[in-house]
Formats: sequence, structure tokens, C-alpha cells
Amino acid sequence: MHRWAAASAVAAVLAAGGCAAPGGGGGGLPGVSGLTGGAGPLTEDDGYVPVGGGLAVDADVPALTGLDPELLAAVREAAAAALDAGIDEVVVTGGWRSERYQEHLWEGAVREHGEEEARRWVASPTGSTHVSGDAVDIGYTNAADWFSRFGHEYGLCRTYANELWHYELAVEPGEPCPQPVADASARRGGAPAPGG
Repeated sequence: MHRWAAASAVAAVLAAGGCAAPGGGGGGLPGVSGLTGGAGPLTEDDGYVPVGGGLAVDADVPALTGLDPELLAAVREAAAAALDAGIDEVVVTGGWRSERYQEHLWEGAVREHGEEEARRWVASPTGSTHVSGDAVDIGYTNAADWFSRFGHEYGLCRTYANELWHYELAVEPGEPCPQPVADASARRGGAPAPGG
């Protein structure tokens, strides 16, 4: 398989539950039959967001309430500004995740694509900014693009060049964002975290 095809395949797998690509919908998150993370189906309590789904930024669910409070406040403020600027909808396709949910994503990516390629897209449970509550994935593409251009006004920066949807609090509001690292493997490989 050519490298670009492998990257596309990994991106497709991740859109189905990794550092999830933009989706739609929202609402309750029941357990999903067959999607297990060790001790039974992954549920809302794990921060699970259904494949192709998304959460309203004001939803009261663990994927959002488990985020760092400053990050959540910045995301909500930025989302309101994006809507005011004409973006039709802003959803969260990934937020806080339990360690077992992240382990499920990591193991699935390694199984499908090997460890080297998986490292570009999925962190281990001990290295994930989703598990620590310090990262959020934004959907749809137009909303993620808006966050990429204007998120710095709220302290939000895109941290990985290969993930338009992944944002973290990385600067003081209004400061410019640092260049995103190429992918998650570069950051874990010793690159400094954005903002220091």
C-alpha cells in the first residue's frame, strides 16, 4: 500500500472513532453494541461520541464536562462567535475520553495499521490530551476551519498539522498560535507542546 493510501486508510478509521473527524448530530450517547473497551460497551460515561455523531457545545455529558474548565469555556465562547460569523453549526466530535476508550482507539489503530502509522493519529491512554481533558475535536469542516483561523482569539490552537479538527488551549487569548507539529508522533517524539 502506498504511504498516502495508508494515511487515508488511517484517517478513515480515525474518523470512525479516533481523534474523530467532523460529524453531525448529537444528543444522548447510549452504549454501542460491539464497540467494547475491555469491560463492556463504551458509553457516554467513557466520553464516547458515536461515529458520525457530534455534541452540541453546551451538552451536559462527560465528553464535555470532563474537559478542563478553561478549555470548555473557550470552546463554548469560540463556538458562539463562529455561529455569529455565519458558521451553520459547531459540534464537538471528541472531547474528554476515559483511559479504556483511548486504549480501544490505540489498539484498533495499531491492529489495523501498525504501530508506526498509528502513532501519527492516536495517542496511548497515558499520552493522550483527550484523556487528560486538554483537547477537543471540532466538526464540521467549515467550523474546524473557522477555529483554525480565529481560535487563537480564545486561546485555542490547532496542534497537529494533519488534524484540522484537534484543538487545545495553547496561548493566551489573542496571541498567535505556534505552528502545529506534523502529527501526534512528532509531539510525543520530543517536540515541545504548543505554547510551551
